[in-house]
Amino acid sequence: MFEALTQRLEAIFDRLRGAGRLTEENIQEALREVRVALLEGDVNFKVARAFVERVRERAVGQEILQSVTPGQQVVKVVHEELVALIGGATHRLAMAPRPPTVIMVLGLQGSGKTTTVAKLGRYFQREGFRPLLVAADVYRPAAIEQLRVLGQDLGLPVHGAEGKAPVAIAREALDEAAAQGLTPVLLDTAGRLHIDERMVEELKVLRREVKPHHVLLVVDAMSGQDAVTMAQRFQADVGYDGVILTKLDGDARGGAALSIRQVTGKPIVFCGVGERTDALEAFHPERMASRILGMGDVVSLVEKAQAVVDQSTAEELARKIREDSFTLEDFAEQLRQLRKMGPLDQVMDMIPFFKGAKPGADELDSENRELQRFEAIIGSMTPEERRTPAVINGDRRSRIARGSGTSVQDVNRLLKQYAQLRKMMKGIRGMTGRSGARQLRRTLPFLKG
Repeated sequence: MFEALTQRLEAIFDRLRGAGRLTEENIQEALREVRVALLEGDVNFKVARAFVERVRERAVGQEILQSVTPGQQVVKVVHEELVALIGGATHRLAMAPRPPTVIMVLGLQGSGKTTTVAKLGRYFQREGFRPLLVAADVYRPAAIEQLRVLGQDLGLPVHGAEGKAPVAIAREALDEAAAQGLTPVLLDTAGRLHIDERMVEELKVLRREVKPHHVLLVVDAMSGQDAVTMAQRFQADVGYDGVILTKLDGDARGGAALSIRQVTGKPIVFCGVGERTDALEAFHPERMASRILGMGDVVSLVEKAQAVVDQSTAEELARKIREDSFTLEDFAEQLRQLRKMGPLDQVMDMIPFFKGAKPGADELDSENRELQRFEAIIGSMTPEERRTPAVINGDRRSRIARGSGTSVQDVNRLLKQYAQLRKMMKGIRGMTGRSGARQLRRTLPFLKG
């Protein structure tokens, strides 16, 4: 979402870093460009003005102007102020001392509220909890059924009842959670296409009667400054404790994400980065600021890798590399692990050394299709061919191509890349000590440790 803003800021800071000496004048000029970039990125104009002013006050100090690397110091100031702008420290939801913890979710129709409730269920499920999804949106057609289907896919219980008032549904859900030891209780509430008095009153009653421990507002990050206005209205009319930004994987400018914390004073707790139920992440301001400034986010990348690769799998892969027994079956498994980590563009956003070299959307689509072709080709091979690719002659290549719906050229390309990977692994095995371990981790980021 922040791709255009990131590119603009990178260009500005590259010029600053390239300048041998900085003055107040060229810093002021750079900050004027930063302000324009923020405004074009749909950041609230008051937020953009205040942000640039804070950076200017710090950046024109003698300590920075006379430092050995003044350009780097200015970027450091911008990064620190950007972290403060979008929240400072990571906000975590505290669980109630006496379960169940009740989390009430608000939002307008179309913001992804019901899907977000299911994503929250998946998130807490991974954290070791036993959540209960509650369908209290009795107005939108099929809202209850939608949550039931999502809950069934996740293996999570869903409480909902046609023809009952939201308060009654919520009370029954709390009794069910207490009886079965379920927590947290995730309450999906009714939304509208716009904020109206009837919806506000119903939410007030629901909040008063249920007494949730946390109230979270779902905000569509692609709705621009309307998202900020809506968040202000909800805060004034109903009140909430934190924000969940959805559709951060979209192609809109995304300035609302940078404005909403400053305008409402409420922290961003989670962000949705895809349509799948596992595409919900805790919001880390420092990591997000690093991504926006093109610095990558290695910590999140490692966490994604650890989520899809267990310790035993990683150790087995390392053993095969050491023993030179890495086969095409292992290659296919690594392709699957890479795809599990999410879309390639999101993975590459987290890698600092891709700065300035990230492929475009068409190229990324091509890379995704290439991964799928490679998996299909390996799947069309016999066990002997996967273990010993040297036996694959011309006739076998033709058969594999027909079976996988690809071409002989595709098969040749896969075998060539596999051979190059094996050759590279032999070189890594020849390294000793820390340098070898570092090179191995750089080459195979899906390995743990």
